[in-house]
Amino acid sequence: MTGSKTAGEPRHGDIFLRHAAASECELLTDLCVRSKAMWGYDRHFMKKCHAELTVDQCAVESDLLRVAARGDTVVGIVELSIEGDEAEVEKLFVDPAASGAGVGRLLMRWAVDAAKTAGVKKLVIDSDPNAAAFYRRIGAVDVGKVASASIPGRMLPRMVIDLPE
Repeated sequence: MTGSKTAGEPRHGDIFLRHAAASECELLTDLCVRSKAMWGYDRHFMKKCHAELTVDQCAVESDLLRVAARGDTVVGIVELSIEGDEAEVEKLFVDPAASGAGVGRLLMRWAVDAAKTAGVKKLVIDSDPNAAAFYRRIGAVDVGKVASASIPGRMLPRMVIDLPE
C-alpha cells in the first residue's frame, strides 16, 4: 500500500479512506480521467478537461485530499478547497469499476466532515451534469449554473450542501 490508512476515517465495507502518497499523482490523474470518460465524452472533450483532471503534488500533500482504497487499489478521490466559511469540492471521482459500491458516498461523507471541522457553513459543488443526480441524492441543492473552467460555453450545475453548526 502506497499511502497509509488514517485512523478515524470513514469506511464502507472493505473500502477505506487514506492520505494520498506523493508518488500517486499520475495514478490519481488517470483515475480522474477514466471516471470522467465513463460519461461517454469524446477524445477532444477529454483533452480540453485534462488540466482540470490533473492531480498535482501540492494537492496530494494537502490535508484536503483523500483517496478511497480497496486493499492496495485506489478506487476514488476527493479534493476540497476552503476559503473563509465556504468549501468547494474540487474533485470527486470514482473508478468506473467501483461505481455503485458506495465509494462516492464515503468520499462525500469525509468531505462534509472535513468542511464542518474547518468551520465551513456551506459546501459548494460545480457538478458534471451527469453526476448531478448523485449529489442531489446526498442532499445537495441546485443554486444555479456556472461556466465550465475547461469547455467554453458549457454550463455546469452549481449545487450547495448547507452545513449546520
